[in-house]
Amino acid sequence: MTGEWKHKILNVTDAGFPELALEVFRHQYANCGVYRAYVNAIGADAKKVENPEQIPFLPIRFFKSHEIKTGSFVAETVFESSGTTGTINSRHFIKNVAWYEQVFTKIFQQFYGDIEKWCIIGLLPSYLERKNSSLVHMVNRLVQKTGNLHSSFYMYDFDQLAEVLFELEKNDQPVLLIGVSFALLDFAERKKLSLRNAVIMETGGMKGRREELIRDEMHRVLKRSFGVSTIHSEYGMTELLSQAYSRGEGIFNCPPWMKMLVRDDEDPFSVNTQGSGAINIIDLANIYSCSFIATDDVGKIYPDGGFEILGRMDGSDLRGCSLLAL
Repeated sequence: MTGEWKHKILNVTDAGFPELALEVFRHQYANCGVYRAYVNAIGADAKKVENPEQIPFLPIRFFKSHEIKTGSFVAETVFESSGTTGTINSRHFIKNVAWYEQVFTKIFQQFYGDIEKWCIIGLLPSYLERKNSSLVHMVNRLVQKTGNLHSSFYMYDFDQLAEVLFELEKNDQPVLLIGVSFALLDFAERKKLSLRNAVIMETGGMKGRREELIRDEMHRVLKRSFGVSTIHSEYGMTELLSQAYSRGEGIFNCPPWMKMLVRDDEDPFSVNTQGSGAINIIDLANIYSCSFIATDDVGKIYPDGGFEILGRMDGSDLRGCSLLAL
């Protein structure tokens, strides 16, 4: 993939998205053997695909059983999903780590502005306890990019974390506290804070660590404990290089090169740009793997492109980064 293509992806407009998506589809059909075999197996004619809704979407479970690569390369790293004991983890073979960093940095800046104005604190104990987490890699690089001495990761030392947050609040320092849901709830139960200058962002993920709460209830608990008016959320997964963010009410928005679609309950090959159903994702940043993925998440897409995640399909694996079912 040339630098010209990367430039086009990061600068694509809504008007130019359909054409670029088709260009990436043709490239991946020609150069990703697993994807081409799947497209052929379901009887789709690649030559007749004329718009993004007609592009075949690879079931996400293929990332558990196959090496999904567009082109031939030795991966610089392999990101793995968390999963639970006895499950097979997804693997995403990353040809170029710098490309991933370029993608998530631009997305963060689009949603939250200059990274250097933030102090970023990661409360991601379950991810820090294992290797090859794309979320930990992202947050770690963002922490480094802030240049703030207090930007860091925390495990379970809630007393120290509270002291740091209190000091930052006293100095009017904007803070992003990004955490897995169960850890944020554990922290909220032990400490009551008033964080006027903080954004609290949950990444989902209970993983059997706590009793499940619906999203609205979890957000109420966090807002009450931290003294904030809204709870932000991050939607990402091992199989994607891009992230969507919600700045409140559980409504997510995507960067321009990422689009959500829904597939019909009765006909999984019938795809719509809005409505409710299982979620299909186009992530053009996945230029070295597969940009067209049929997930196991269930959601609702609104006319303006914003979306909600409503839960998981029955029988799908638990995922560390999945959001809470409603």
